[in-house]
Amino acid sequence: MIELRPNCEYCDKDLPPDALDARICTYECTFCADCVERHLANVCPNCGGGFAPRPVRPAQEHRPGLSLAKRPASTRRVHLSYSREEIAAFSRSLRDVPPERR
Repeated sequence: MIELRPNCEYCDKDLPPDALDARICTYECTFCADCVERHLANVCPNCGGGFAPRPVRPAQEHRPGLSLAKRPASTRRVHLSYSREEIAAFSRSLRDVPPERR
């Protein structure tokens, strides 16, 4: 089950469970679409992978126990442990390599 982190790890923008601009990498690192495009060049600053839109967990329970109400999103805010300069250099080093080849 995806953790559904509540914020962009780069700019700290709130990303509620139904946010259509939330992006995740394969490790569930979470960023807003604006930061992925403007600052990260589609390079996860933690793992080097690419991003995909984060799915929206159904608010309504269509099957027993499976809904946002029964399996809530995380409330733990996550922040990067790298400086913006380190992130920029890392993104530059990988931005021209397609995510599937990183």
